[in-house]
Amino acid sequence: MGTKGLLVRLEVKAGYDAAGAEDVLRSALAMGRAEATTAWFAIRFGRSEYGIFDVFPDDAGREAHLAGPVIQALLDAGGSVFVGAPLIQEFEVLADKLPATSSGEPVTKALLLTFKAKAGHEAQVAQFLRDAQALVEQEPKTVAWFAIRLDDSHFGIFDVFPDNGGRFADLTGHVPRELAKHSLSLLGSVPDIGMLDVVDAKWADQSAGAR
Repeated sequence: MGTKGLLVRLEVKAGYDAAGAEDVLRSALAMGRAEATTAWFAIRFGRSEYGIFDVFPDDAGREAHLAGPVIQALLDAGGSVFVGAPLIQEFEVLADKLPATSSGEPVTKALLLTFKAKAGHEAQVAQFLRDAQALVEQEPKTVAWFAIRLDDSHFGIFDVFPDNGGRFADLTGHVPRELAKHSLSLLGSVPDIGMLDVVDAKWADQSAGAR
């Protein structure tokens, strides 16, 4: 299970085609295969914004990644493909769901849900997200799922799906309903929902540890 993560955002320069930006992200993924990464997703937020969501087993893995070839490649590409340096946000993983193996149906869609906890209710929100993992285990089309803490008061959920149908099933599933039910007591902001495309993905083979 990963305990630490990074959310990286990259703005593509005007006039630069999407295929070129996606090629940069895929080549970064190839360079990062030797790193201690629990899961790695190249994502597209919108027409000109891309990103990377990746998870590591510990702080040491995350720090090695920050100093490694993937981030350097993104910095190098910044001059020609992206607008400026990547925006990098660290987070803590509170709970997760990962497939047993990296084989199977490819993932094409993702959700990024972020929100602020109501003042004084941060511990309850963190516990809600940990408890939600059991509900997500019952969603066969939610291939991978992460409950994250971005800072003292901001939290989020990132999950990936094989298609739009799986994403819709998750949006209308148990976790959003429970979150809405407790929103007045737990949340200090309306959740921000990002509907993302998955450009590429990899995760560690969990089957050895599951046996």
